[in-house]
Amino acid sequence: MAGHSKWAQIKRKKEKMDKRRGQIFTKLIREITVAAREGGGNPEFNPRLRLAIEHAKAHNMPWENIERAIKRGTGELPGVSYEEIRYEGYGPGGVAFIIETMTDNRNRTTSEIRHIFSKHGGHLGSTGCVAWMFQDKGFITVEKSKVDEDTIIEIALEAGAEDVKAEGDYYEIVTDPRSFHQVKTALEEKGIPYESAELTKIPQNTVRLEGDQAIKILKLMEELEEHPDVQHVYANFDIPESVMMEVSGS
Repeated sequence: MAGHSKWAQIKRKKEKMDKRRGQIFTKLIREITVAAREGGGNPEFNPRLRLAIEHAKAHNMPWENIERAIKRGTGELPGVSYEEIRYEGYGPGGVAFIIETMTDNRNRTTSEIRHIFSKHGGHLGSTGCVAWMFQDKGFITVEKSKVDEDTIIEIALEAGAEDVKAEGDYYEIVTDPRSFHQVKTALEEKGIPYESAELTKIPQNTVRLEGDQAIKILKLMEELEEHPDVQHVYANFDIPESVMMEVSGS
């Protein structure tokens, strides 16, 4: 997970200065809408919606936008109907990818995702071809400057976390999806701010890449993430942070 989590941290830092705020809002609104449609409009009884709202607030989305998205999801307001589609495939070097999308046009999205893979030397596979390589987990990162290691380990493990690791400037907390909100709440109650908190897919093993293959993978990753229909991209690469910074800054 180390390589992929470093990429996520670099992307988040970039997003803070990103001019594509509207694109981020669009993806957040889609997630809120679908979460409300699938599990109801009350975040107290809908963990997916609660997390989507938290992410929207973290990006300073106005409450009016959040409320409209919820009402579109519950049918109180008219809106576009989005379909959730998951794609699986391989990039250069045999790196496994899972791409989660929300779209109002399945054929368009499939064609465009296939084109992105082909353009960067990868290919889409059949459903299930790489899913077995990943595990659903909760993943929380906390800056080391915010808390000492003994304290974060004690709080996280007592709340039900599976593991806590020091990685670069962060502590990485891994949880079972069912314990995710419990661990996050424990940190909040202790006044410990987290950099990120998300339900994710963690690879069971990684592919170490450097040089041209590493650059190709990161460019594939970036183009997939920038596609307007793509909500999440998961991959099992492990690439030096210096290469990630170079591609992210280019």
